[in-house]
Amino acid sequence: MERHAFAMKVKDGQMNTYRRKLGEIWPELTGFLDRNQIKNFSIWNADQLIFGYYEKADGAVLNAEEKSVKDRLTGEIQDTFQWISTPGEDMRLMYHNFGVVRENKELIRHRMFMTKLKDGCEEEYKARHDGLIAQRGDTVDPGPDSNFSIWSAGGYIFGYDEIDTTMERDEAPEEHEATVAWETRQLGIMDWITNDVDWMTGECHPASRRLAWHN
Repeated sequence: MERHAFAMKVKDGQMNTYRRKLGEIWPELTGFLDRNQIKNFSIWNADQLIFGYYEKADGAVLNAEEKSVKDRLTGEIQDTFQWISTPGEDMRLMYHNFGVVRENKELIRHRMFMTKLKDGCEEEYKARHDGLIAQRGDTVDPGPDSNFSIWSAGGYIFGYDEIDTTMERDEAPEEHEATVAWETRQLGIMDWITNDVDWMTGECHPASRRLAWHN
């Protein structure tokens, strides 16, 4: 299974129009997704930013006819946004923790976060997360994270996580201390757009919201 992501920024004053046009193309878009066996497709929003995530079979490519459909549907909504990622190309994968794939999503909760990297901090961000992968030996994680990836483009960070709620537990005191230490250093290399660490900083940011989803 391949995982893919894209990102864009909605133009000033165009969010309502973006959502309306997304609704207008949605029936045809979901038909396109089904025909091409594109799964777990979702679109997320915070402030003016849009993040999209989807999965497909390894090596699957669109034929010319389906590519034309994709281009036409994108064209019907493209006047409302500017691309952050490069169309047709994945963003840089900054981190992954791909665990056991849950076919049943009923007991899965989603976490989707957005941040803005400070100038010159992209490589430190990548190195810190490469260290996390090295610590676990890049092995399959049984959970609760079952599908966690972090992507970057245009100086932004976008994280997508599927969490098995049956495996979640409260942090032990020493784990909480480690979380605070990690997030404190992260604040030195990025600024939060979503509200994931408002509990620590006392600031107020919006929560990410899922605008659309199709399995």
